[in-house]
Amino acid sequence: MSLAISPALRDALEHWLTHLAALDDASDHTINAYRADVAQFLDFLAHHHGGAAGMAQLRAVETRDLRAWMAKARADGRGARSLARALSALKGFARWLADREGDFDATAILSARAPRHQRPLPRPLDEDAARAVTESISDDKAEEWIRARDMAVVTLLYGCGLRISEALGLLGSDAELARTPGASLRILGKGGKERIVPVIPAAAEAVARYIRLCPFPVEPSHPLFRGQRGGPLNPRLITRAMEGVRLRLGLPATATPHALRHSFATHLLGRGGDLRAIQELLGHANLSTTQIYTGVDAARLMESYRAAHPRARGNA
Repeated sequence: MSLAISPALRDALEHWLTHLAALDDASDHTINAYRADVAQFLDFLAHHHGGAAGMAQLRAVETRDLRAWMAKARADGRGARSLARALSALKGFARWLADREGDFDATAILSARAPRHQRPLPRPLDEDAARAVTESISDDKAEEWIRARDMAVVTLLYGCGLRISEALGLLGSDAELARTPGASLRILGKGGKERIVPVIPAAAEAVARYIRLCPFPVEPSHPLFRGQRGGPLNPRLITRAMEGVRLRLGLPATATPHALRHSFATHLLGRGGDLRAIQELLGHANLSTTQIYTGVDAARLMESYRAAHPRARGNA
């Protein structure tokens, strides 16, 4: 953390971060990102006005200070999306200070507008490619149980819309999904948000086959998916397997494990799935996060239109 921040303000920042970790169940990654974002603003404030940034300087922040900070950050190469996240962190800190201090006026900070940014559309695979990935994820030279394991993992990503961390976080106690027709999984996702995910037959069958071939016992409190030596499966191995199948099938670099989750949502939506239901299945806190898939669907519709309509191909 910058030395241009007063000890009192540094302590306040750490107390806020502790509050986030304890009460809001924020992840270590989020805490570290927020710490860096707020510290960077306070460091800017110190250099902008001269001397260490303290509570007095923070109380005196005006709209022009925030504009100057954002302008410098953009000039330094910081993207609009990253800067929007930093402003969100700063607003959270200011709001907490206002509640704690009583006489701290956070109006200038809370009214600041983040730079507009276009959220990039997800890059899903088409249905044939997604199916091919789940059927041929591993190299033929791999052991049979490892091929079955990798197939089970990616089938859960595509068939149930899981994040890779969620799939690899399954325990032996979740193996019931392979034994009970129509079973559902109780998934604890980002921010501790719990959701129920139905398991399609293809995923249940893939997991059942892996369990039959796995050389390690399925123990309720141990990871369901194991590495070569029996420990928890490293997500990097699934990423590596995706890199291999991507080359074999001639898929783009965007064909990552997370692209299978994107494919799950996009294909459901394309077949008439309800947006609210898809939100629940993905575990998104806000519908706006899920709505990005409508952009993918619209983009594909326009591609089909341009490719098929006689007046869209040149002589309009």
